[in-house]
Amino acid sequence: MANWNNLDTLKSFQNLFNISNVDIAEEMAGTNGADRVKKYSVPMAAGLSFNYAAKEVNDEILDALKALATEAELSEKFEALYNGEVINTGEKRLVLHQLTRGQLGNKVVADGVDKREFYLNEQKKIAEFANKVHAGEITNAKGEKFTTVVQIGIGGSDLGPRAMYLALENWAKKNGCFKMEAKFISNVDPDDASAVLNSIDVAHSIFILVSKSGTTLETLTNESFVIDALKKQGLDASKHMIAVTSETSPLAKSDNYLQAFFMDDFIGGRYSSTSGVGGAVLSLAFGPEIFARFLDGAAAEDKLAAEKDLLKNPAMLDALIGVYERNVLGYDSTAVLPYSQALSRFPAHLQQLDMESNGKSVNRFGEPIDYVTGPIIFGEPGTNGQHSFYQLLHQGTDIIPLQFIGFKNSQLRNDVDIQGSTSQQKLCANVAAQIVAFACGKEDDNLNKNFEGGRPSSIIIGDELTPEALGALLSHFENKVMFQGFAWNINSFDQEGVQLGKVLAKKVLAHETEGALTEYAKLLNI
Repeated sequence: MANWNNLDTLKSFQNLFNISNVDIAEEMAGTNGADRVKKYSVPMAAGLSFNYAAKEVNDEILDALKALATEAELSEKFEALYNGEVINTGEKRLVLHQLTRGQLGNKVVADGVDKREFYLNEQKKIAEFANKVHAGEITNAKGEKFTTVVQIGIGGSDLGPRAMYLALENWAKKNGCFKMEAKFISNVDPDDASAVLNSIDVAHSIFILVSKSGTTLETLTNESFVIDALKKQGLDASKHMIAVTSETSPLAKSDNYLQAFFMDDFIGGRYSSTSGVGGAVLSLAFGPEIFARFLDGAAAEDKLAAEKDLLKNPAMLDALIGVYERNVLGYDSTAVLPYSQALSRFPAHLQQLDMESNGKSVNRFGEPIDYVTGPIIFGEPGTNGQHSFYQLLHQGTDIIPLQFIGFKNSQLRNDVDIQGSTSQQKLCANVAAQIVAFACGKEDDNLNKNFEGGRPSSIIIGDELTPEALGALLSHFENKVMFQGFAWNINSFDQEGVQLGKVLAKKVLAHETEGALTEYAKLLNI
């Protein structure tokens, strides 16, 4: 059994404060910087690599982080997780999202069910259904093929699957495996559903309702919106809808759906892109084979996360560098900066993944802690961000660590040569320049033009954003968040912080309010 202790009780953590800080501007200058770029890199799955040369670390700090990983028993805790121990202490549940893409350890049985077999069976059912839709065996009431799939869900039922779909949409079109356009309805704002419904051919659309409990207010509201739109066109809504839900939800055996696919309580929404939550929409959009390749990339990266040597485990290494930045250097934010337009919604997904998981101020036993935990996560794809918030990143009063993601080749391979270089080369030149500019800065007697440098960053580099690379990226960040939660001794797998607002909103709608809540309800004409 692993020992669960607060970070500030670990001797290895206290030792980090006795090590001199690294001057990254000095370290990254000249030939020394070139040597660091070659040295401080670790392979990832699917041809990716994690380069942390521009982080404020050296061999002494890395040795100290190794000691922290050992004392905090990070590898042992991951083993306990994938072997089926109850890691989600808040809800007294297992944590099994890695099991949707591979078997890392022992067979996991819960409620008398082999959970790996359960997930594989659901994937098989989804694949069969998607293939029948693509073959025209499952059609609309007129016997016509569906051309669009619309996912109705919120939070993890939207952010992850939407980010994954957008990441592979152009790749699929280029590689001849684009089957159906996907759209997403998430916000309870009626303008969201209206905009989507006005942009599609409703008669040739199939809708996926995603709700584990079958009672999610926003999702059921949007379902009613969609059903109304179908009925107005004289269509039988039950011939256009499927559900992804739990076996015990009211949706599971309803006649309102063509078919129901199942998830369980052992996978949180923000970790559900490799379950049926992402599997149904991605299999319909691109085909089950592409979803399987996505899972393969995630599974390969999960295996690296089980590596005990910190310097061969990119997720754990990234995590502990982040803990060092947060708890020793005192940085409170992290910017995620993908230099790939396909990853335009990836920072939004990581924002939920990280902040909903590690935004905690009590440990896994419900006791207050005396140190900071999860950072604020934000980001935009490059080079758009350069013309937005990079000013603050370069010359603002706060130092914000940066996580770049870049690819040597574009997905579409459709480029032009302008002024001696292609667009992709210009994109890659920008990310390389930004890393060095942030780290090294530039001296100028005019302080308005002076760049102090010393702004740390890492970069994940790949050849091309393929399904395997996307799966590996997703797994890397999921496992990074997990390891940081282990180090902070918090529960990264519940989210009580999202509940209070929901409870109060129901009181407003039931007109059971008082005080300020009553007055705000009046102001909003409720």
